[in-house]
Amino acid sequence: MSAFNRTIKLTVISDVICPNCNIGQHELIGAISYCKDTLRLPLEFEIEFLPFRLVPTRILPDDNTPKVSKDDFFTNTVGPEPWAAMQSSISKWSQEKSIPITFKGLVSQSTRAHRLSRKAYLLGGQNKQLPFLCAVFRAYLEEDKDVADLDVLSEIAEQSGVMSKGEALEFLNSNELLDEVNTMCEKVRSKVTGVPMTIIDGKWCVQGGQSSEVFVQIFKKLAYTGVHAAPSPFAAPVVEVGASPMNLAAA
Repeated sequence: MSAFNRTIKLTVISDVICPNCNIGQHELIGAISYCKDTLRLPLEFEIEFLPFRLVPTRILPDDNTPKVSKDDFFTNTVGPEPWAAMQSSISKWSQEKSIPITFKGLVSQSTRAHRLSRKAYLLGGQNKQLPFLCAVFRAYLEEDKDVADLDVLSEIAEQSGVMSKGEALEFLNSNELLDEVNTMCEKVRSKVTGVPMTIIDGKWCVQGGQSSEVFVQIFKKLAYTGVHAAPSPFAAPVVEVGASPMNLAAA
């Protein structure tokens, strides 16, 4: 590792039931891998995922109430035509990346998954949180699983190395981190209208499920301009690079 390597802090605001957040995460991780392994930029990356709830608790409480199918939920929330367009766009990406995405299954409140995600980060930073979130996205978008189900989440926690299934069930049946996650979701929701959103070094905002090429260009600029370079590699302190977020904040 070069002595001049600098660490880029990436704060990603997302929801595990958001298809665009899954795409954004794939593209971001792909960009990081390309920058490190192929371009060999003098950068390291520290990633933290913060919770956002597409579905407010007033619409879908975080308990065992009857669940809603993805098709019914998104049709009623964003409208038939936008939902059809979203499916077409996601399906195209899915085919290009050879990542199977299904629009079957149920939409559930995501608080439980966010609590486990937060616990994973507190236990091991990105090394535990990222594998857990990748597994949750895979279960939800590829395997039609209900990611609010206690058995599903506890199995994912064990398989991704966060904790044993028994420990995860004990955690989920407690109130640990519930207030913290609720507060984080409320705070973020007051400022963010759509997800995913990636904040770079606490200064610049990339909004929407962007391609890896967008992130690669940003990281190259940051690598070449250095830590304290002036002017900024961007046009303003906060820049939105192509907005295409999944916006259900008004739901």
